[in-house]
Amino acid sequence: MCVIFFCADSNPQPGGYKLILASNRDEFFARATQSAAKWANVDHVYGGIDLEPGREGGTWLAIGHSAGFFKVGALLNLTGEPKPRDAVGRGMIVADFVTQADEEHNILNYNGSLLKDCTKYSAFNFVSIEIGSSSQPARVKLLSNVPPTVEDFQNGECYGFGNSLPHTPFEKVRHGQQEFEAIVKAHGASSVETLSAQLMQLLRNKHKFWPDDELKRRAPNWGEGLSALNVHIEDHAYGSRTHTVVLVDSENKMHFIEETMSGLDPLGEWSRTHIEKDFQNSV
Repeated sequence: MCVIFFCADSNPQPGGYKLILASNRDEFFARATQSAAKWANVDHVYGGIDLEPGREGGTWLAIGHSAGFFKVGALLNLTGEPKPRDAVGRGMIVADFVTQADEEHNILNYNGSLLKDCTKYSAFNFVSIEIGSSSQPARVKLLSNVPPTVEDFQNGECYGFGNSLPHTPFEKVRHGQQEFEAIVKAHGASSVETLSAQLMQLLRNKHKFWPDDELKRRAPNWGEGLSALNVHIEDHAYGSRTHTVVLVDSENKMHFIEETMSGLDPLGEWSRTHIEKDFQNSV
């Protein structure tokens, strides 16, 4: 996944949202993937699933609800880092976080455990969010494994992360975060239809934020092609194949909205999924 923008607020303004999230998944178009759905093997977890042989069951983005709180996990590749020998697949990092409700898998313990063993994976950023009762602020963490670090982020603030370390963002992430923040400010209490349409428009932006020194350093051959929020590198059949918006309103109703390529041509047909789940009686 290439970019993620979000705001997590356990006590939003009236008519607002506990979670506003928008992300693009960048991947080879031919990679086998299951579109967003409720996971068959666990209650109250939603997201896409990787079907690539040897990587089945992993995911790049998912949301789960259990024991009175929401958990969101997202995985982003750290571009341009050397790959460890015999690297372990990273897709289960998100799945293990969102599916488990015990104390060992809360956001603090899970990140602490992952940090101790994170160098066995290829380079990544792991975004984790935990939203509970209105009396407790949302918890937001980002764990990077090159070098191994965990950083905390604030309830109610807008953030954007991509395929570089958080303090050296790509230009598209920096500009995208500014636009995301403007959307949240203008439409953060709007209807799901209005807010999601604005966020999808952001994710479809094909403007190339180039030149970009950090992106050029990390991806010298693909840098310009990767410099748009909505990536399309035709020669390699690679790009932003999935746009995702996840909203959780103040009454704990979740909307998981996904637009994803139906075939191998980003200019061809796209399918749209809108999952609605009311968790208000579970909190």
